[in-house]
Amino acid sequence: MSYFIDRRLNARHKSEVNRQRFLDRYRTHIKRSVEEAVNRRSITDMERGEKVSIPSRDISEPVFQHGQGGQRSIVSPGNKEFVEGDRLRRPGGGGGGGGAGEGNASNQGEGADEFAFSLTREEFLDFVFDGLELPHLERKQLVDVEEVRPVRAGISREGVPARMNIVRSMREAQARRIAMRAPIRRALREAMEALNAEERKDPVLRNPARIAELKAEIERLEKRLEAVPFIDTYDLRYNNLINQPQPSNKAVMFCVMDVSGSMTQSHKDIAKRFFLLLYLFLERNYEKVELVFVRHHTAAKEVDEEEFFYSRETGGTIVSSALSLVDEIIQDRYPAAQWNLYVAQASDGDNWDDDSTTCRKLLAQSLMPRLQYYTYVEITPHAHQALWEEYESVQAEFPERFAMRQIVEAGDIYPVFRELFRRRAKQ
Repeated sequence: MSYFIDRRLNARHKSEVNRQRFLDRYRTHIKRSVEEAVNRRSITDMERGEKVSIPSRDISEPVFQHGQGGQRSIVSPGNKEFVEGDRLRRPGGGGGGGGAGEGNASNQGEGADEFAFSLTREEFLDFVFDGLELPHLERKQLVDVEEVRPVRAGISREGVPARMNIVRSMREAQARRIAMRAPIRRALREAMEALNAEERKDPVLRNPARIAELKAEIERLEKRLEAVPFIDTYDLRYNNLINQPQPSNKAVMFCVMDVSGSMTQSHKDIAKRFFLLLYLFLERNYEKVELVFVRHHTAAKEVDEEEFFYSRETGGTIVSSALSLVDEIIQDRYPAAQWNLYVAQASDGDNWDDDSTTCRKLLAQSLMPRLQYYTYVEITPHAHQALWEEYESVQAEFPERFAMRQIVEAGDIYPVFRELFRRRAKQ
């Protein structure tokens, strides 16, 4: 018996199939390590891989052993310390042999280190964004159609052999054979009847020339029947395919960040880490998603990616300036009938006196009727301010498409991000 092992997908003598099987089996432990890694990483190294450790006890395999079998009679020695029903104290931690790098020094015991392995960048990001999606993503009709799909459009007489419709071709061939053979068969039948009638006549009245003529005619008609081909190029039919325009799920995400003076450097770092997670998520999971970066203090400005994350401009706080700019950009470049519109806003909740009311009106009357989803993240350890209270009324009006969360420290970023963009059940 011969065995063939296909290693074409295995690079450097590694089994990719076994590795994926291992990752699926210990997904819970790996996701826990990935969440811890995301929370402790800086902005600049979010995309690299990660070293993951799994306790040895969690990867132990069951082992089957042969018992002694049969019936045995044994006498076990007793003891002077314990009797039936005694409760034994659990061994205390901190002794030797823990093997996980915790506990104090000891002169006894043994153990094993945790099993550690490295995740690649792709595997790490797969676990980071597992189970996440853009909520309420719809397929929109486009004016300038870029996405087409080949669809069946009937039968054609021309095409490539790979698209040949065998059933239809055989049906056409059978119809052609019936049509071509019918008059020949009719003439052959008439000739044979005439020959039989002539041969049944009295030998005196029989016409030998007529009999020879009919036999020659019958032979000619039989050859014509045999010459009709079983299938001809005229019979071939092909499946016709045309490119049908398809609706697209193109989307745009507006990243709105407060860079006013009330936002401390710690608050800005948290906001940047949140938006970096969002940026990586969109770039990795969606091909047709555009990002629009908006920074604001007293005035809002659309910026590029570099300026959004690294500019040091600051000032007062008027949040409505950013919402108005988003509204203008949507009207100019992103019609709601053609785009899925999303907004993610990060702020400390501080705003100029009556501007929070203006924000509520802009959201409720202009933005939310066109948006698929709006997320507001408030980065503050304090009690909520007027902006949060105004946004609560918007959330009550649009409960499915408006989400609000509070972030107190860097450790809250990833859980909040997963909660905002978790995969929802299909309606």
